[in-house]
Amino acid sequence: MNFFQKDIETMPRKDLEALQLERLKNIVAYCYNNTKFYHDKLDKAGVGDGSRIKQLSDIEYIPFTEKSEFRDNYPFGMVAVPHKDIVRVHASSGTTGKPTVGVYTKQDIDIWSDCVARVCAAGGVTEEDIIQISFGYGLFTGALGLHYGLEKLGAMVIPMSSGNTEKQLMMMRDLGVTGLVATPSYALYLSEAVKEGEYPLDAYKLKLGILGSEPCTPEMRETIEKNLGIYVSDNYGMTELGGPGVSGDCFERDGMHFAEDHFLPEIVNPDTGKRLESGETGELIVTTLTKQGMPVLRYRTRDITTLDYEPCKCGRTHVRMSKTKGRTDDMLIIKGVNVFPTQIESVLINIDKIGPHYQLVVRREGNFKDTLEIKVELLDASVLENYGELEKLIRLIQERIKSVLGLQAKITLVPPKTLERFQGKAKRILDLRNEK
Repeated sequence: MNFFQKDIETMPRKDLEALQLERLKNIVAYCYNNTKFYHDKLDKAGVGDGSRIKQLSDIEYIPFTEKSEFRDNYPFGMVAVPHKDIVRVHASSGTTGKPTVGVYTKQDIDIWSDCVARVCAAGGVTEEDIIQISFGYGLFTGALGLHYGLEKLGAMVIPMSSGNTEKQLMMMRDLGVTGLVATPSYALYLSEAVKEGEYPLDAYKLKLGILGSEPCTPEMRETIEKNLGIYVSDNYGMTELGGPGVSGDCFERDGMHFAEDHFLPEIVNPDTGKRLESGETGELIVTTLTKQGMPVLRYRTRDITTLDYEPCKCGRTHVRMSKTKGRTDDMLIIKGVNVFPTQIESVLINIDKIGPHYQLVVRREGNFKDTLEIKVELLDASVLENYGELEKLIRLIQERIKSVLGLQAKITLVPPKTLERFQGKAKRILDLRNEK
């Protein structure tokens, strides 16, 4: 088993929880004393400087932090340090308004790279590896976050960025790249390019994929692994929490290990906010325990998952989060049924004759009836010319979707390579319900 900080990663739970409690008290007081945003929020909730927090469960007295509050306080309203202490700024894409800004002190960068190094080591990376980063560089946390962590681990890093597929593959071959960092959707795209390219798979030395930035279903992971002949690990993070490195797979792939000495996770009922027990499915809430630049208390991630506190077979004791089932803000409600894109992806990727690329189109008929259309690519365009085979395939997909979701969806089969490919996060949903 690979470890980066074994003493911390295998710390007994009793010791880990004692450390968390100490750091929770400190971070609440720090937020209260250094940001007007949290000073006012904590006072209003009757928490004050956190002196009433005597045990970890007392975290429930602290109010949630919402994504909208980052935008309301854009750009620096939640910063807890003077500008002279800020050494880095990152931000989300901001496709639906102002971006979410994250700021970092030197200590934040150092801790961040430690957390990412842990994730990469758990996923099998060593100082012998040559890793190509195919995330887009810039304000996005993924590229530089993985870059610093991999360098700290001692790996050779190629800051390729995204796009220019032919050059991506050329660099992999010429430099003997052993590991790929990318979104699952872009890794899938690259794997298709390898299959269809002029060079055989043995022209590549790839063995590892460190994928993140969007959910990766087991079925998509299996397809990528088969196409590229690699082992894929997943990791989790977001701009509001500092970027990647919050949690990640080990070789057991039985849940992503949280860096619990730096992040305190909870699961709550997304409707009531009530805390749930270990193993129950709900919304992930995270408190940063050591961030200086922009600490966050009880952030509502909107991701749906579970937490498992049993020690892992790998020896790590930090809690494991399951792959996210979806996001509460990505969840579609169609005819009263909760629908997550990952559920549909898991169905489609196991059906022959269709590819892994799809689009969900949601429309509203009249004033209240919502409909779901699933556009799916065929692997062979000739199927479109065979009406009987086409209808049979459509019925099969409809039946599989209905068995999983419990609703009828319109299935549209389209020619190969006609749906958009994504170099960053995949955008699978086209919601037309508010269009006239």
